[in-house]
Amino acid sequence: MIQEPTLSTTEEVVAELRRRSAFVMISHVKPDGDTLGAGLALGLALEKLGKRVSYYQQDTVPRTLRFLPGAQRVSRTLPADVPPEALYVFCDMSDRTRAGPAVARIARENILEIDHHLGNTLFGALNYVLPKECSTGTCVMHLLRGLGSEIDADIATCVLTTIMTDTGGLMHSNTTPEALETAAELMRMGADKERITREIFASKRVAATKLLGCVIGAMRFGHEGRYCWSCVDDAMLAASGADGEDTEDMVNVLLGQDGVEVAALFKAYGGELRVSLRSSGRVNVQAAAASLGGGGHFRASGLDFKGSLTEAVVAVDAALVAQGL
Repeated sequence: MIQEPTLSTTEEVVAELRRRSAFVMISHVKPDGDTLGAGLALGLALEKLGKRVSYYQQDTVPRTLRFLPGAQRVSRTLPADVPPEALYVFCDMSDRTRAGPAVARIARENILEIDHHLGNTLFGALNYVLPKECSTGTCVMHLLRGLGSEIDADIATCVLTTIMTDTGGLMHSNTTPEALETAAELMRMGADKERITREIFASKRVAATKLLGCVIGAMRFGHEGRYCWSCVDDAMLAASGADGEDTEDMVNVLLGQDGVEVAALFKAYGGELRVSLRSSGRVNVQAAAASLGGGGHFRASGLDFKGSLTEAVVAVDAALVAQGL
């Protein structure tokens, strides 16, 4: 009889972290501050306990996150000498496919997932999923406290990065009193808030600013101004000298337009089409994304689309209408 997947308690996960001797921290494709910061924070803490830790992600570390302590150790290939008893820790993923194909053969009994997304598929033997947390990094904080880990300045910086990126610099609706209290605690522990702010939020490439101009120029509105969407394609990237990393956070510019309740940025470049969705709070974009094979949070979600840009625009519009747009 196949056992149904269940949520794991802090105590269960801490016990397994103590029991295992080797770990591989795994970030999702197109890594952001939450997936990478959470994995680095937990990995650095486990190393302090004498554990063997490796770090893997399919894609390169984004320019804005290379300052993170331990980021230089992240590899794009799985280590060849991982012990059979190693625990693979998937951070910030509602589905294991978000890590890419290289991890497809990892046995479920060797998987711990740590996440805060709605609609998580509970794909691990241990599923530590806390949807009320503002970031996966704050989920990790519960585990660090359970382990009794010393949280030094490096670990604190990694966790604070997860909070600041997933709350949009402490501006989004998930900036709860608890999130602010944890951020303050981390700063007292030595987290470098100034550097996080400078590297992620306050230093934009000229190419990124030029690309933003193209995105703004392509803005379209619908549903009596409640919906704003735009796109990025290969021609825009070439004209501005930008790349995919420079599209980060541009969808929030669309959401910030007067009267807009939902925004979508269609990223059609490099032979792929990904859609980023944002909501001011009335429309559930997580449900809209999930209906098209994606996922995320109530106010911030995304999806990969198989088809043309025109087809994607139509499909996303219909999915948003179904959610009350």
